[in-house]
Amino acid sequence: MVAIKTSGVDAFLAKPQAGVFAVLIYGPDSGLVSERCERLAARALEGSDDPFALVRLEGDDLASDPGRLADEARTIALFGGKRVIRVRVGGRAMVLAAEGLLSGPEPESLVILEAGDLKKNNPLRALCEKSPRAAALPCFPDEAGARDRLIDEETREAGLSISPDARALLAAHLGPDRLAARGEVRKLCLYAMDKGRIDADDVEAVVADAGDVGMDVAIDAAFAGRAADMTAALKTLRAGGMPASVVAGGALRHALTLHRLRGDVDAARSARAVMEANGFLFHFRRKAAVERALGAWTNERLGEAVTKLADAVAAGRKAGAIGEAVAERALLAIAIEAGRLMR
Repeated sequence: MVAIKTSGVDAFLAKPQAGVFAVLIYGPDSGLVSERCERLAARALEGSDDPFALVRLEGDDLASDPGRLADEARTIALFGGKRVIRVRVGGRAMVLAAEGLLSGPEPESLVILEAGDLKKNNPLRALCEKSPRAAALPCFPDEAGARDRLIDEETREAGLSISPDARALLAAHLGPDRLAARGEVRKLCLYAMDKGRIDADDVEAVVADAGDVGMDVAIDAAFAGRAADMTAALKTLRAGGMPASVVAGGALRHALTLHRLRGDVDAARSARAVMEANGFLFHFRRKAAVERALGAWTNERLGEAVTKLADAVAAGRKAGAIGEAVAERALLAIAIEAGRLMR
């Protein structure tokens, strides 16, 4: 079994590959990791009314008793049917336990290993990526497409529609953690349940002013040429658990939007007129900063910014701490360039 790419995770969860009985779900987005573990376990136990079908184990305990995982996985369910063993991987290495599971007879249970961010050379990750009986599923912070799907899922489940400006504003408010973001959307759906439709005013009234709204402070400072403000905002976001690579992803989406809108400016429209026509794309507090950036940045320079940020986002997904440094340098370079453009 090769490692599952990020784009293929949802397809695997919908239809796990035959012969795979151990699934490692890992990544920096702990909320998304937890949600996908729940989803996979629910699918495996669908139709079961056995209260003992789901067994939870701690990885640190298995590190001390490696044979326990294989024994537990090969235990037949008391009432028949499928069992799921869900293991929370801790700080201690549990490779011996996983090797014992994967090298023996096929067990009666599906084993789900729930882990944090694992580097490519992590022994447990390498074992699951190489074994034909296991799969490794990465979970990275939500990007725009995933957030749109989350919003669609929850509004559809609630029987609500959502206006385009409300959708854009909601996506801008949601933080990178999947469970927290889903909780915010569900709270919004409950608030708007009697209306049948979610409008921008509903988003303003309900959704917490956090996550990407805080990230927007760093992004707007970068595109305005305020390098010191951008650096301070990055430090605050990092302390709150948001890595620079996620901010770089937000900056990339912002640069792409500016690039598109700049085409209207180049077609002899003023930056203010373009903003008045497209203001729904941005939180109201950002509009003045975005308008100034739209007037200062040229299409050519925005194209260069898009390339720089795309490279930084790719590095952040592949290179861990080094990728974080690359993302910070890219954002600083954007701020320095903006400072030149706005003189």
